[in-house]
Amino acid sequence: MPARLLGGGRGCGPVSAVSDAERGARALLLRATEPCNVSLLRHVRRVGPEQAVDDIRRGRRFGDGDLASYAARILDFDGGRALEVAASLGVRLVCPGDDDWPVALDDLAGIGVDCLALWVRGRQSLTELCDRAVAIVGTRAATDYGASVARGLAIGLAEHGWTVVSGLALGIDAAAHRGALAAGGATVGVLACGVDKPYPKAHVDLAAACAEAGVVVSEHPMGSAPHRARFLVRNRLIAALSAGTVVVEAAPRSGARSTARHAAELFRHVMAVPGPVDSVTSAGCHQLMRDRPDTVLVTKADEVLEQVGPLGQFAERVTGPVRRRDLLGPVISRVFEAVPVSRAAPLERIAVTAGLRLDAVGPALAALAAAGLVVESERGWTMTSVGRDERFADAAGGAGELPLGWW
Repeated sequence: MPARLLGGGRGCGPVSAVSDAERGARALLLRATEPCNVSLLRHVRRVGPEQAVDDIRRGRRFGDGDLASYAARILDFDGGRALEVAASLGVRLVCPGDDDWPVALDDLAGIGVDCLALWVRGRQSLTELCDRAVAIVGTRAATDYGASVARGLAIGLAEHGWTVVSGLALGIDAAAHRGALAAGGATVGVLACGVDKPYPKAHVDLAAACAEAGVVVSEHPMGSAPHRARFLVRNRLIAALSAGTVVVEAAPRSGARSTARHAAELFRHVMAVPGPVDSVTSAGCHQLMRDRPDTVLVTKADEVLEQVGPLGQFAERVTGPVRRRDLLGPVISRVFEAVPVSRAAPLERIAVTAGLRLDAVGPALAALAAAGLVVESERGWTMTSVGRDERFADAAGGAGELPLGWW
């Protein structure tokens, strides 16, 4: 089911309890410093965003932050005017207290890296989009295998009504967004720059498509350029907005692994896709599974949904072909194993080999004969050609999954 559209004009959201003054103050604070400035975040928690802005303007010291730097960055910045310009471009500022603020973002305060507000491009409801969302992340230098898996996962999730969250980067991120869009699903792009200037430039059209089918979000004011550090801090948003994070191809040291770390800190599900053991691009996934026992190996959308979906939603089990002997009970199967492949044996010898009483072996042999697996002759019992095929199939391919209670 698609998320609802927000009304209220160009880029405007629904009526909110957040005042214009507070919204403008939060816009200023996003401009004043980089996200995850612990000193500023602590001060905002104590006094609120409006008082924090006033303290910066008046030069009142707090914490160990660079007050002069804060003041310089907002010297010529008008929060109210920034909101008007954003609205004219179809962009809104979503703040804590808004109907469209995902409560999942509040979990970031628990690990000391609050999100003060989000610039949002797109008319879909961010709250509804993130109500059922999964992050798919990975390397920019994706292989054909990785891109194919990411796209397939996104298609499967979208077909089940889940939103795909990623970072709009090259490689795995792009494949995930495109997979969700191809399936007619919704997707959320989380940027390390302004929502009006997506990075890389090659993804301008992809960002527009994401904003149409979902939203594109960022903590950075419009016009902001991407910096290396900004990619790392935005990863916590990807993790927080999602019920779980799937890592598809990643180096041992990578942004994708940092997203998985944030997901674990926020008590979200962490999943990883395996690759060839000698693949450099899958080394981070394999190391993640070794380092974190709570990381779940996944290979398809059903397995992801088994983790993040409602209790009792299970992925379809992967099994081999069902054989006649799979339908046998434990006693009959034991007798079947005791029947000679070629040279016939009397009932008494089969009973000894099976370690069962005669009165149990007789009915079991009759059931096996009815199944076409054994045949009786003047010299005793032996396997039919079908029975031999069953026996040799297990010998060649290995025993299938044993049924519950086989012991």
